[in-house]
Amino acid sequence: MEIVEGKQGTDILMLNVSEQTTIATYFVIATVDNERQANAIREDLWEQLRVQEKIRPLNSGQSTERTGGWILLDYGDVILHLFTEEARSYYNLEELWQEASVIVRMF
Repeated sequence: MEIVEGKQGTDILMLNVSEQTTIATYFVIATVDNERQANAIREDLWEQLRVQEKIRPLNSGQSTERTGGWILLDYGDVILHLFTEEARSYYNLEELWQEASVIVRMF
């Protein structure tokens, strides 16, 4: 979450979805201004986790231009969703996963 915040991601939300699904323990959802910002976050996160923790994503989405404003980074227990404001409003994961516990919310 620090990397997302450091790259100016906003409205960052961490949900514990472990009781609703087996695909992950946490979802991190954040809003980005544009494709360039989303790609910068994705690249920085990938590099820092690879170097410091020896972790690589199980799946890393394409640029927001090809994904309708949504980049997904799957790190197994943690899945990061980077949305443009329009895409976040459209997909509305917060409502879809409303039963999940909110761990952290940063505006």
